Amino acid sequence: MKKTKAILLTVIFGLSLVFLLEMTYLRGVSTRSTPPKNLYLLEAVIRLIRNDYLEEKDPLQTVDGSFKGLVNSLDGLSSYLDAENTARYLEQKGALLKGPGIVVFKRYGAFPQVVGIIESSPAEKQGLLIGDLLTEINGKATPAMSLVEVNLLLYDKDELPLGLKVLRDEKTIDVNVDRVLLFPEPFTYSSQEGTSGILSIARMIAPCLSEIKTKVLPGLRAGKKPLIIDLRNCEDGDFEEARQFINLFLKTESLGYFEKKGAAKEVLASPEEPLLAKLPLIVWTNQGTLGPAEAVAAVLKEFGRAKVVGLATPGLAAKDEYFPLEDGSSVLLTSGVFCLNSGVQLWGRGVEPDVPVDIDDQSFQSFLKKTQPLLSAS
Repeated sequence: MKKTKAILLTVIFGLSLVFLLEMTYLRGVSTRSTPPKNLYLLEAVIRLIRNDYLEEKDPLQTVDGSFKGLVNSLDGLSSYLDAENTARYLEQKGALLKGPGIVVFKRYGAFPQVVGIIESSPAEKQGLLIGDLLTEINGKATPAMSLVEVNLLLYDKDELPLGLKVLRDEKTIDVNVDRVLLFPEPFTYSSQEGTSGILSIARMIAPCLSEIKTKVLPGLRAGKKPLIIDLRNCEDGDFEEARQFINLFLKTESLGYFEKKGAAKEVLASPEEPLLAKLPLIVWTNQGTLGPAEAVAAVLKEFGRAKVVGLATPGLAAKDEYFPLEDGSSVLLTSGVFCLNSGVQLWGRGVEPDVPVDIDDQSFQSFLKKTQPLLSAS
């Protein structure tokens, strides 16, 4: 047991050293910013645990905990998934999932915070509020989890009830909430007086764009009044789908780029003739607008194609890569962060609205009221 433990802890140290030297892709970070003494400190801590800790801990549990802290602490999207969570991740990928109707945001070591609530969802009916902190999900403590792990617990392929322990105003509340299929389709389209309609995007993933082109676009070609693109609580997305969506309204050789390790740039273009080049746009955002949806709002705003109404987004517009490991576990690592042509990096910054909405009143009517002056001016 001791020999196995020593080998596994040595592996941890080796991989820790690789991460500290290699995973330095974000702006302002270089290999020179990590003093060599940190590596010796890490080795010393591992040696102390191996030789002097009072208990003989399960080596596999120790390794999982070490990997989890190492990877999850990198940023808000990177995550170490043990074998159980890896299997769940692969099972859920691309599937239509049931959820309680909340969008959460999480930083390392902190409780997940509710930043969006779907209207008429089980979460809204059970009285969950924006700002609530989730301290436990189905009996599992959340601070050490990554955002990916939290969402793996919140969503499921089956309609299984969910037990949440919620911290609100220094009070702990136990909430049991159902999980339902919230969005059978990736988007909905509805008419609204004074506009060309409201296009609400729930999932910025295929077949969202192809269905928009088939079901919605023909009726918008002759439109002159603003189209409202509702990206509130759009947390699920794919950057290629987002790029093609932007190309409906905008043609450009560079709509932005991913900044990768070593200051390398991966430029995104929308080269095709836009089908709705002259249609005025208004975009709705909130703190539940994440990832590719943030990029859509930011690009349309920067190119002067849309006004943004709502709340600032969290700033999670980034790509990640999936790395399976031999023991069935896996690692998700952020590999590039999205930047606008102006050089503004959305990572950690998000999209600021042109017209802010009161954080304490995020109802549909509140957004519509804030949008009205833009409609009158068009």
